[in-house]
Amino acid sequence: MSLPALYALLVLAIVFEVLGTSAMQAANHFSRLGPTLMMIGCYAVAFYCLSYTLRAIPVGIAYAIWSGLGIVLISGVGVFVFGQTLDRPAILGLGLIIAGVLVLNLFSKSTFH
Repeated sequence: MSLPALYALLVLAIVFEVLGTSAMQAANHFSRLGPTLMMIGCYAVAFYCLSYTLRAIPVGIAYAIWSGLGIVLISGVGVFVFGQTLDRPAILGLGLIIAGVLVLNLFSKSTFH
């Protein structure tokens, strides 16, 4: 599988992780069956896709991208779907996470093997 395809799979893993985490919020401590099953299914797909990317992307780099972008996206879901708020330090921290992911992808020579 080509490197662009593996990065597309990593993006898919991130999307399913964000969907799973959103379902976890909606599951209300596993008291709602539908969101609980959705969470389990989304996490299964996310981890499968993530594990497949490890064929060419080092685990540390893949996990940094997966978790970093997942944090940023789920923060957006928290704001726009669940009505949560972010203060300036939180927004700054999220910006630093995005900057870190960009540095990894644009300047690091260890992003693939």
